[in-house]
Amino acid sequence: MRKPLIIRILSALDRKAWLALGIFLALALVAVPALHLLVPEGSPFHVSTYAITLVGKIMCYALVAVAMDLIWGFGGILSLGHGLFFALGGYAFGMYLMRQIGTDGSYGAALPDFMIFLDWKALPWFWLGSDSFGWAAFLALALPAVVAFVFGYFAFRSRIKGVYFSIITQALTYAAMLLFFRNETGFGGNNGFTDFKRILGYSITAPETRLVLFGLTALALAATLVLARWLVTSRFGRVLAAIRDAESRVMFIGYNPLWYKLAIWTISAMLCGVAGALYVPQVGIINPSEMSPGNSIEIAIWVAVGGRGTLIGPVIGAFVVNLAKSWFTVSFPEYWLFFLGLLFIVVTLMLPHGLVGLWKQFVAKRAAARGAAPALVAKGASA
Repeated sequence: MRKPLIIRILSALDRKAWLALGIFLALALVAVPALHLLVPEGSPFHVSTYAITLVGKIMCYALVAVAMDLIWGFGGILSLGHGLFFALGGYAFGMYLMRQIGTDGSYGAALPDFMIFLDWKALPWFWLGSDSFGWAAFLALALPAVVAFVFGYFAFRSRIKGVYFSIITQALTYAAMLLFFRNETGFGGNNGFTDFKRILGYSITAPETRLVLFGLTALALAATLVLARWLVTSRFGRVLAAIRDAESRVMFIGYNPLWYKLAIWTISAMLCGVAGALYVPQVGIINPSEMSPGNSIEIAIWVAVGGRGTLIGPVIGAFVVNLAKSWFTVSFPEYWLFFLGLLFIVVTLMLPHGLVGLWKQFVAKRAAARGAAPALVAKGASA
């Protein structure tokens, strides 16, 4: 008898993985809120608002990195345009947050401030329904999914892959960035959306609201890891890995790679949309710079640094690179891009399997050394 879907998804992780996930959620949902709300600010154990915002932002990045790993590490599809799907999710939810400002804006009008500045008299048709939280949440999922599906269908059907596919995704993202920079597009131009006030009627800057957003991001990241693990260990994931390694052979035995690649591509875009929707209320701004090709390249660097094809590696890579970025941009802002380029070169040449691969090598060497020690003792005794 076939097990229910939820049971199969939950059983994708072993006991150690569930333990690690439980510790992570306990820290995010219990320890951090307690240290932020109950511990005085002067205490060394107090978790500041800045730390919550920073870690919440990096968890959104980690979610995007896992989404990239699904298509690159397991599908062999290197995208240099995933920043587009992240930004689309952010803009979709940012529209709702802009409508929640109401008459508290600088002009005291019901329309967003940038529309008043541009002398717009009414909301554009694509803003209709943007005052609904449910519609905004749906749009954050559906918009990246539709764009990814349409683009992916024609790209994969045309058998575009490798470096050509990467260049096309980068061009798509750059074109979207230029489009959103225009005031006529109706998304705030180069300033984008900012100055948010409320979400579901609650102050967006209140400590309780920030902690709820932080907790939701942690839950989304944990759920994404579980879902991703189930996907890559299922029959779908095995076929996807086979397409990555030998697409022509997979076609020869009767599988159509188009639908497998299109499915994982669309799922990955939807996960990026979720990350973008969680990112915007925590950071407080979304603008076209999130679609810049440089940001999409950074996503690939997170995955490469952590270790592609491992799921947990991209999470580690996102945290390591972005924590380093936060420190470098404060202490040595002019050297950050040089460090990022050097990091990518070092990882490519010396750590092809990333930090997770380095850790696995270390564990294997220790295990081999432990196994060799009893053998040497036995050999000495026999001599």
